[in-house]
Amino acid sequence: MSLFKNIVFFLLLLFPVTLFSQDTTKIWLEDARFWKFDKDINPDYQRIIGNVILRHDSIYLYCDSAFLNNAKNNVLAFGNVHVKISDTMNIFGDSLKYDGNTKIARIRSNVKLIDNETVLTTDTLVFDRKTQIAQYDYWGKIIDGRNVLVSKHGYYYTGKKEFFYKDKVILMNPDNLMRSDTLMYNTLTHVAYFYGPSNIKGKEDSIYCENGWYNTEKNIARFQKKGKIYHLDQILSGDSIYYERENGYGQVFNNANIIDTLNKIVISGNYGEIQRKKGFAFMTDHAVAKLIEKKDTLFMHSDTIRAILNPNQSVKNIYCFYKVKFFRFDLQGMSDSLTWHSSDSSMTLFNNPVIWSYKNQLTADTITLRMRNNQADSMIMRNSAFIISKDDSNKFNQVKGREMIGYFINNDLYKIRVIGNAETVYFAREDDRTLIGINKAMSSNMLIFLENNQVKTITYIGQPTAILYPEKQISKNDLFLRDFKWVIEKRPLSKNDIFTW
Repeated sequence: MSLFKNIVFFLLLLFPVTLFSQDTTKIWLEDARFWKFDKDINPDYQRIIGNVILRHDSIYLYCDSAFLNNAKNNVLAFGNVHVKISDTMNIFGDSLKYDGNTKIARIRSNVKLIDNETVLTTDTLVFDRKTQIAQYDYWGKIIDGRNVLVSKHGYYYTGKKEFFYKDKVILMNPDNLMRSDTLMYNTLTHVAYFYGPSNIKGKEDSIYCENGWYNTEKNIARFQKKGKIYHLDQILSGDSIYYERENGYGQVFNNANIIDTLNKIVISGNYGEIQRKKGFAFMTDHAVAKLIEKKDTLFMHSDTIRAILNPNQSVKNIYCFYKVKFFRFDLQGMSDSLTWHSSDSSMTLFNNPVIWSYKNQLTADTITLRMRNNQADSMIMRNSAFIISKDDSNKFNQVKGREMIGYFINNDLYKIRVIGNAETVYFAREDDRTLIGINKAMSSNMLIFLENNQVKTITYIGQPTAILYPEKQISKNDLFLRDFKWVIEKRPLSKNDIFTW
């Protein structure tokens, strides 16, 4: 038997296993070049020098030198410290303090934890073998494939292969730069989970959320709690967002918003989808499009709102389907469907459209309203065009024709051209509003001028026939043109009324 093995045997006799509980095993000295023991200096410590190998349970400890305390079952190790936890997990450092009773290792200076392809570097690391948790308290760096993570505080759950980070967390890879208050990262799935205010900066977009996850390999994510995605001239937000970054595909749930920062348009609802590569998005479930203007905003609702997108992700066209209603302080309307085009700011209403402008109700088979500088500029009413407004007597002024073109100044209708089969019922009044009579006329075309939303003059063009009736001599039937329909009860009086059909 060699001298070294005799010494080890002698030590085992001095410090028998019975000193430890059944749950505690001793730290064993497997090999070393030199061993020193002086009971006068310290009866509990053994000085071990050179190519030291220690074992505790299934782990091995390698170092240049160590102090082994058999009584307390702990070891202090120095120089080229290497703790072999398993075949795939190893910890390196300059020094170590290991307690065999608590199974807690404290590694200091130039610390490196390697688990398969994951590498953690820090200044000080505490590893608890019972919980299988490694912890650092002052800055650590993790490299996992193409991902690099840095944080002030961190925990590594070795069993689950999960890192949990706190305070000033940064995750970097060639595609993204992520900053978070609290983050968990799984080295097997390469998914990052956010539990606090987080920002993700990509090549073409940036993201903010306070809860959610991001798959760093597939670039697929779900964001919750104040989630926002900024992409060129567009912002996508909602209570919950599912996002495929490579495809430009997103789903938004509850309090969903697609915001066009260029045209100042917000499309909102409780469910929306966006497909950037195909250039469109849609919103449904309480869907609203807001055309924001300096002095006022137009609120528009329908069952479904679809937007065609420009390459910069601004809104090119809007299509509203089924039960459309819109409200602005000076303009309201409704129809079965509607289109809006950004090129000329025109809005076309289809299928039983109605527009209300102050006292005027305008109907036709199709109505196109053009805007300029965020104000009504002109309006084309095609087929069965009809304008109705209430007179002072609570009866109705009426203009009817095959087509009409209306012109606006400061959002006030001031001129109307009636083209084909023009008819009017008009309450003619003096400047002091005294009734002169009721003018009922027909002609091929008409030109009507208004002032303060009241008819000022009518010019009949092309073989007109006109009769001015005294109020008491006109029959009730002659007070209404054919197809007269007054639908004031459907007029939205506030932005909340657009949801009532």
